[in-house]
Amino acid sequence: MTTNQLYHGDCLRFLATLGDESVDALITDPPYSSGGLHASARQQCPSSKYIGSDGKKWNEFVGDNRDQRSQLAWYVLWLSEAHRILKAGSPVCLFTDWRQLPLTTDALQAAGFIWRGITVWDKTEASRPVPGRFRSQAEYIVWGSKGAMPLNRAAPVLPGVIREPVRKADKFHMTGKPTALMRQVVKICERGGVVLDPFAGSGTTLVAAAMEGFGWLGSEMLKHNITVTQERLGALLPPAA
Repeated sequence: MTTNQLYHGDCLRFLATLGDESVDALITDPPYSSGGLHASARQQCPSSKYIGSDGKKWNEFVGDNRDQRSQLAWYVLWLSEAHRILKAGSPVCLFTDWRQLPLTTDALQAAGFIWRGITVWDKTEASRPVPGRFRSQAEYIVWGSKGAMPLNRAAPVLPGVIREPVRKADKFHMTGKPTALMRQVVKICERGGVVLDPFAGSGTTLVAAAMEGFGWLGSEMLKHNITVTQERLGALLPPAA
């Protein structure tokens, strides 16, 4: 298997090319199909649902307008293929929000993984406040494993809450995660392993994996994001002699 590979296209086609039990961790931030309390709200384009405080116009992305039943079916589809690809004992980390938290835990288990817990991403008080309401300050990492997960794995103790703000200089996607956050998350992979992200977006998981010394594999539908990811990964390479 060739590592450090970025595929331009649908994740299911990419996953089908990977061998059985060939990857050491699945860490990904799939489209939530969230951002609304009813179907018509979820079916809006992402830029209408995920309104940031910076006022920047971001590129739209696809696959974020499924209803609950189709979202669950789709999750089980690609997670089942990932189950085939992961080695026994490998960890799985799936980002989600409060609306899709129950669906994500269901999908993880329906695809054959063991659900082991939820880690909190605390976005800090920098997240946008709404007067008279609780601040929307957290997203979640649903995590588990493919079968038993030995305690002697070559990985450190990881935090149950990761406090990390979104910084403008480090944001390359409408719903992009901080690089510092992902550098902590990828450490759940065993040293020397390969991290898989079927929804690479602007490449933060892949960049974090490379920075922490892991191999990586990823796929992404949109050409704009492929270009951004290639530029970010290229900036990590040492200058030519």
